[in-house]
Amino acid sequence: MANLNKVFLIGNLTRDPELRYTPGGTAVANLGIAVNRKFKDSSGELKEEVCFLTVTVWDKQAEACCQYLQKGRPVFVEGVLQSRFWETSDGQKRSAIDVRAERVQFLGTYGTPKEKATAETTEMVDASAQQQGDAIKPEDIAWDE
Repeated sequence: MANLNKVFLIGNLTRDPELRYTPGGTAVANLGIAVNRKFKDSSGELKEEVCFLTVTVWDKQAEACCQYLQKGRPVFVEGVLQSRFWETSDGQKRSAIDVRAERVQFLGTYGTPKEKATAETTEMVDASAQQQGDAIKPEDIAWDE
């Protein structure tokens, strides 16, 4: 039987990215995002539902997210679902399903307030470039004017 684990999400950051490093020096960032869904219920009334997710981003992509993203910014995330399990200090077992990002695209406007009116990023910061060890610099991100 075939298996597929792939998600595509567009949402807004619920908090500033949190960057940390593993003991081996690998960067890892957690992004909190909110994804909205509008639908009509059985009575025809328009409803809105919000799904809050944690996205884990690795390597240079994590550093770029922390450098350019902040709470409220829209992002497109391509990744896979990943399960986590842990035990609390009082012995209760917990679990969560997060998204492990393979690619993060910055949406919306970036830059100084004057540039925000016209600058929009369209460059994808993808995992394949990160695996090759390419450093992401501000000049590597494309800004439409």
